[in-house]
Amino acid sequence: MGQLDLTAGLHGQRLLEARELFFQQGDAPVDLIEPTILRSWERCRRFGLIENDPLSGLSSIDRLALKTEQEHNRCLLVQSRPILAHVYEQIRDSGSMVILADANGLLLETVGDPDFVGRADRVALSAGASWDENLRGTNAIGTALSEECPVEVHGGEHFLEHNAFLTCCASPIFGPDGRLVGVLDISGDYRSYQHHTLGLVRMSAALLERHLFEATHGGSMLVCFHVRADYLGSPGEGIAAISCDGEILAMNRQGLKILGLRPVDAVHRDFSMVFETELNTLLDRLRLQIRGSCELRVGRQTLHLQLRGQLPTPTLVTRTLEISPCQAAPRPAAAPVAVQSSGVMTLDHLATGDPRLQLAIDRASRILNRDIPLLIQGESGAGKEMFAKAFHQSGPRHEQAFVALNCASIPETLIESELFGYQGGAFTGARKEGSPGKIQQAHGGTLFLDEIGDMPLNLQARLLRVLQERCVTPLGSNRAIAVDISLVCATHRKLRNEVAAGRFREDLYYRLNGLAVTLPPLRERSDLRVLVGKLATAEAVNHGQPVQFTENALQCIEAYDWPGNIRQLYNVIRVTMAMLDPDEHLIDRHHLPEELLEDLLPRPAEDSSPLHDPWAPAPLDNAPGSLEEIGRQVALRTLEAAGGNISAAARQLGISRNTLYRKLGRM
Repeated sequence: MGQLDLTAGLHGQRLLEARELFFQQGDAPVDLIEPTILRSWERCRRFGLIENDPLSGLSSIDRLALKTEQEHNRCLLVQSRPILAHVYEQIRDSGSMVILADANGLLLETVGDPDFVGRADRVALSAGASWDENLRGTNAIGTALSEECPVEVHGGEHFLEHNAFLTCCASPIFGPDGRLVGVLDISGDYRSYQHHTLGLVRMSAALLERHLFEATHGGSMLVCFHVRADYLGSPGEGIAAISCDGEILAMNRQGLKILGLRPVDAVHRDFSMVFETELNTLLDRLRLQIRGSCELRVGRQTLHLQLRGQLPTPTLVTRTLEISPCQAAPRPAAAPVAVQSSGVMTLDHLATGDPRLQLAIDRASRILNRDIPLLIQGESGAGKEMFAKAFHQSGPRHEQAFVALNCASIPETLIESELFGYQGGAFTGARKEGSPGKIQQAHGGTLFLDEIGDMPLNLQARLLRVLQERCVTPLGSNRAIAVDISLVCATHRKLRNEVAAGRFREDLYYRLNGLAVTLPPLRERSDLRVLVGKLATAEAVNHGQPVQFTENALQCIEAYDWPGNIRQLYNVIRVTMAMLDPDEHLIDRHHLPEELLEDLLPRPAEDSSPLHDPWAPAPLDNAPGSLEEIGRQVALRTLEAAGGNISAAARQLGISRNTLYRKLGRM
């Protein structure tokens, strides 16, 4: 028998003895199980739970009530979903699932292996069920809430016998104000127990807490600190949110632990009272540091500090004055900042009515004054570079350089020198005077790395070092040069999949993925007509006069699938306007490119049977009574044949999506 099997056997034997003592004899098995489990068993007994009750706690709330609870916990869900997805990637195919529960033990969201999810459903381990201790007995979620600490519950340690097939690890999640807001849990078959699972859950919960803190206090100055410099940027760092006049607005749990303070000793106190140094003194020291961090003696320990979030101006004053620059011009957290200069594209100008695009604009607007990388995702041609430029022009760096590098269009051998620069004579063919590289060129402004998913692995490590140390070393040089950049990246790839495949560094992914926004493809946008009008207006400057589109032309444009997205639409408009005669200003169907019109032609059906032919007449005994009803039935059959794909059905019918919606009675 192997050591692992022997250990498992001894654990099982001790559990049997413990359950016999507790449930049959009424004695406390003090030396046989963990104190956390024993305290939970005793609570469950006081709750009146019966260990062999097969129906205990199996009820769930209905779908509408679950939606209400999910909306109530929307901030928690939004911040946790990327983390849930990442954790699941780590445990995929292990017969497990990842669970997020609220502060009452209600399961809000789950993701897991299908084979295990089916078994979990039988014990109501699914969204909408409550796993509070008073309903479900000892379990990792409910017990972590009661104990307010990470908990592992394995097999027979569960109070209820029908949950004994589970092994569960959970860690509580605390909000920015220190209140318990939820639980992160990994559950699986007890036979697939892994020793590292509890550590993964604890680290992920700490990362989620940091995201919640930064999302809540992102408009404030964030002072990050730790006794070890290499822990800055990790989930274990302390974070204090500081107002412009030096008041500590909030401090995370890790920060309070590092300083040995209670919340009442830190929150709403002046910075100097907690960190034993004037805030202005710290800011002056940080501005002189190449690496963007400095050391500070606080009590008996030395802290390493770094500044993030909404950075103050150099003329920040103490709270003894009536007003500071930060107070004089506050920026509402949800309002996009626009630079209303002639010919300048800002995030405001991109807003054309599409809800998904507006969500991306609103989220990006919130980090304009913060040192948070932006990752733009979307198909090729969806407007990622345009979005990056608008983001740059909307923020405080708009007067500085916007430097772009497409990682997919430059040969691998040249990317390194293009990005990091080189010293004269560093390699054959190098210029005598050398080259500063894109990172140095972007100093003070924005560096945009397009198609970051195509960056070679060896360069990913160098880029990560630059982002961590805030300095760059050109090829052939030993001198590190301090840089201050706002980083925006874009990719059409799923970087999580690239990480899983080993083609993209996981640590770099999390460094870049400060805020990720996804731009919808053109075929799914609801603002196509507005976008056509804007692009046509811009192109009309070259054409010499304004133009208009007929309804027929607009319907053709709406019905097209746009595989090339905005880039293709812009080219189509340019070609279309070139087809106009000098005295024409009205664009009709015949002005559109032939390629677009050819794709709109009805295609012959592969099967002429009524089941596959949407235009086949309905049976006489089912004949509708009006032309409108005939059209609706045809639309329904076409949509069904297209598998519910509105765009595909509209193309097959040769009508726009909006027209199809009207025929279906949805508008």
